[in-house]
Amino acid sequence: MQIQFIDKHPSGVRLSARIVNHKGTLSDLDAAIVDGAKASRFAGRTGQVFEGFTMVDGNVRRIALAGAGDTDGKTRRLNVEKAGAALIAKYLRSGETDMVVDLGHADLSSDEAAAALLAMRLRAWHYDQYRTTLAKEKQATLTSVHVVNAPEGTEDAWQEQSAIAKGVEFTKRLITEPANVLYPESFVERCREAFAGTGAEITVLDEDDMEKLGMGALLGVGQGSVRESRMLAIRWNGGGDEKPTVLVGKGVTFDTGGISLKPPPGMEDMKWDMGGAGAVAGGMLSIVSRKAKANVVAVMGLVENMPDGNAQRPGDVVTTMSGQTVEVLNTDAEGRLVLCDALHWAQEEYKPARIIDLATLTGAMIIALGHEHGGLFSNDDTLAEQLSEAGFATGDKLWRLPIGPAYDKLIDSPIADIKNVGPRPAGSITAAQFLHRFIKKGTPWAHLDIAGMVFSDKPGHTWDKGATGYGARLLDRLIKDVAE
Repeated sequence: MQIQFIDKHPSGVRLSARIVNHKGTLSDLDAAIVDGAKASRFAGRTGQVFEGFTMVDGNVRRIALAGAGDTDGKTRRLNVEKAGAALIAKYLRSGETDMVVDLGHADLSSDEAAAALLAMRLRAWHYDQYRTTLAKEKQATLTSVHVVNAPEGTEDAWQEQSAIAKGVEFTKRLITEPANVLYPESFVERCREAFAGTGAEITVLDEDDMEKLGMGALLGVGQGSVRESRMLAIRWNGGGDEKPTVLVGKGVTFDTGGISLKPPPGMEDMKWDMGGAGAVAGGMLSIVSRKAKANVVAVMGLVENMPDGNAQRPGDVVTTMSGQTVEVLNTDAEGRLVLCDALHWAQEEYKPARIIDLATLTGAMIIALGHEHGGLFSNDDTLAEQLSEAGFATGDKLWRLPIGPAYDKLIDSPIADIKNVGPRPAGSITAAQFLHRFIKKGTPWAHLDIAGMVFSDKPGHTWDKGATGYGARLLDRLIKDVAE
């Protein structure tokens, strides 16, 4: 969707929208609109939308009002986002191709005005590429938003927000693609295309490279697939001599569970088991696109978990790059096997100031937190707080859970250093505890279990049904707050 800043309402555009807060006045509008809004009990509540029609210069004008709610307090920015997104949700498939949005009636700062535009663009994202028989009335029509009365500085603020939008859209696109289209090799190629000409450095390890490095855990996951595994790193040097922040993503492009086969119902959803890598790739694209003054590395372990005759078996013991051995009790607990080698390699290769991994790691996380928060585990209180604040600011909410020695004992193996699953209780915690064993002493680390967040069966304020883009904005905000 194109967003353009203009001086006045174009004569040929029928749809006109205004964002207002609950204190806003409508007195300058046609009486029919004002009375209609009152009759419809429009009070400017967050996300509330009213529509009316009036005559302007002899032409029918479609007037929409979107509520930004209470524009005071900590939720002010998110409320404004929800107002912008509500307009797109209503008119994206309305038959209208253009909309004029008036931002001069809700007492917005330039940053808040740009946030409303960000939400509009994110909510407009859709992926109908494979829908060849979609009825005309269900097709997206709205392609342009023309902005009038924007607060001073909004255009500059929008430049940064549009870079963030680019990254979130990339995350959504990666997660939406089916597994016959997106697999380790093609994931790498998508990233090469997205980062071409940006100045970011791309490193790719193939299976021979990883075997030489001793990545037996990651390679064990992928050995049952005809698709070769990959390790992908994208480096951005924008911060001088500072140690980099390293972002690590689980990229299981399809997860059957391997020999520990998942039940068939719902297995199609496992195309988004690469949601952690998708979030890291999109967050990195935002960071690079806005030329962040920070050193950041994105590392993604990319595999496909399939159950053929060469697949890893329950009971196998693998040796990780760190030298620690793992007894594989359940081949469907594969994400932690991918991440442990990715985390160790990233620490060896890049000597990070801090390291954060993101993964759709455990179904237990959905049982614990539903689809409202991602799980946060960390060995560092400062980093945990920084991530929580970034999550609140962007709407990618996190909730911290514990780790500790008592949980660590639950994953001791009788024949190896560690087993890849613990008992049924505290499943998300023991998964995080597994990863913690591969973090070097003194390195601030956080693990984000985002299993319930990357895909949604209902619309949200910055997504339609499907990929949410969760995590990309969170990572960009963390870099802005902490590393720049």
